[in-house]
Amino acid sequence: MKILIDIGHPAHVHYFRNFIKLMEKKGHQFLITAREKEFTHYLLKKHGIEYVSRGKGSKSTIGKIFYLLKGDYTLFKYGFKFKPDLLLSFGSSYAAQASKLLGVPHIAFDDTEHAKFEHMMYVPFTKCIITPDSFKKSFGNKHIRFTGTMDIAYLHPEYFKPDIQYLEELQLKNKTYFLLRFVNWGASHDIGQTGFSDKGKRELINYLSQLGEVIISSEGNLPDEFSKYLYKGDPYQIHTILQYAHLFVSESGSMATEAAILGTPSVMVNSSAKYFGVFEYISKFGNLFYFDDENQAIEKIDSLLKINNLREISNRNSQEYISNTINLTDYMVWFIENYPQSFDIMRNNPDYQFNYK
Repeated sequence: MKILIDIGHPAHVHYFRNFIKLMEKKGHQFLITAREKEFTHYLLKKHGIEYVSRGKGSKSTIGKIFYLLKGDYTLFKYGFKFKPDLLLSFGSSYAAQASKLLGVPHIAFDDTEHAKFEHMMYVPFTKCIITPDSFKKSFGNKHIRFTGTMDIAYLHPEYFKPDIQYLEELQLKNKTYFLLRFVNWGASHDIGQTGFSDKGKRELINYLSQLGEVIISSEGNLPDEFSKYLYKGDPYQIHTILQYAHLFVSESGSMATEAAILGTPSVMVNSSAKYFGVFEYISKFGNLFYFDDENQAIEKIDSLLKINNLREISNRNSQEYISNTINLTDYMVWFIENYPQSFDIMRNNPDYQFNYK
């Protein structure tokens, strides 16, 4: 089978990298197209995945329209030469629209209910949409649901092993440190959404720096006063840093759920979080707390840090979560290899997924 996968964000590299490796071992061929965003290309290279760049996006409305046309053309051009049997993505309008031009099916993963613009641009051209079963929106007869979240595709214990040696290199092993993640709110589904104010960031950093080391991961430019805390290490190792942090504080939904799954207490400030089923689902296991008010979040952080056995509790919560989900990568391999029969199986018997625990 020949599969074209479009990658639009660093997280998407993680969603598909184990799947790609397993499928290649089975003899399947891939063409990967990737947007130049943050360290997406770096991660692909680090994992030994060859790709074609579809360039940078744009922040302006006009720029986004032109980039959509450019992205569609890029995928169609390379896809026409590659002749894929299907296209695969995480909610990519470029992959969906190119699939229509190429006359082959597009299968999309998604977990972002409020991404209305993206849904408008990719859903009509997509044959099958796979989401966590906590996803609050319905895509009708196209929709397949699985138990768990996208993160488990790369954070399942079968596939993720932290690098303790890297912690030692950064002199973080056995040290109390806090990881913070701030975003730039530039994505189309981020319009109108907010997180921490500069005042809130300042209060948070001043408070946590009295209790341990503060490390900041940031999408955009930080004010100079915060730059000394910026994580300058290897992006490839961020999940090791995340797993051993005493606490994670974030505006990013992706990293907030990753932390919770890895057993790190996770507090998120994001005004859209209440609309996401995945946050509601993961929060039931006790490691994720989300707010649209930074003062409430800081109060929660204070109360969590007063719990003596916080990490012991959060590790137990993580184990409970993992025991309740499927092994998503193995499920993906089965579903894609056997599509479209697998689609019919899941529509008629959703519990079939539990063969991949």
